[in-house]
Amino acid sequence: MADRAHPRKGRGATASPDARYLDTTREAFDDGWGSDDEAPPPLKTRVKDERARSIISRNQSPDIPFNASINPYRGCEHGCTYCYARPTHAYLDLSPGIDFESRLFAKTNAATLLREELAKPGYRAELIALGANTDPYQPIERTRGITRQIVGMARPESSALLKELHLHATRPERVYAHDWELGDLVMFDALGTLHRRDSWDPTQRRLMRQLSTACAVS
Repeated sequence: MADRAHPRKGRGATASPDARYLDTTREAFDDGWGSDDEAPPPLKTRVKDERARSIISRNQSPDIPFNASINPYRGCEHGCTYCYARPTHAYLDLSPGIDFESRLFAKTNAATLLREELAKPGYRAELIALGANTDPYQPIERTRGITRQIVGMARPESSALLKELHLHATRPERVYAHDWELGDLVMFDALGTLHRRDSWDPTQRRLMRQLSTACAVS
């Protein structure tokens, strides 16, 4: 049902049309009794767990640069009005408007299904796009963590690995510190080098230029 006169605060959609595959549809209107005078209250996001039957979706479209994709969630709380995935909520008999961003579905067995698929004897390695339909890192990922399970690590394991990598990369024998002087030129490979700068004296004037070069990588 539409409510364009009073969009819900914090939501991208200004209407909630019925799903296209329903037998009957409804349309809201003001009957003159004040039902349309006040804005509706904020709408809370609801998340429903679901057990997916498969997790890798495939397509044969010549316009899409990948054939396989994974979507940990259905619906997206970001609620971008222009999102091309909105019509897919009609397959759930839900609205592509408000429902798409407030009634979400979490595929709790996504990581298990992916491991089973990759372990099949006939599986051939291929590029898999993550979140091609809805954002895999939308707000509910903070508590659900399904995307983190898919990419291979839970939060504690991931944090421990990042800490270990940082300690390894910042060992004294691997660190170079440069004291800048007028006319200095420093060259490094940005693809293989972590780089940072210390705070700069705000009373000093500085003029720095960055030069990037392109090369073929074999």
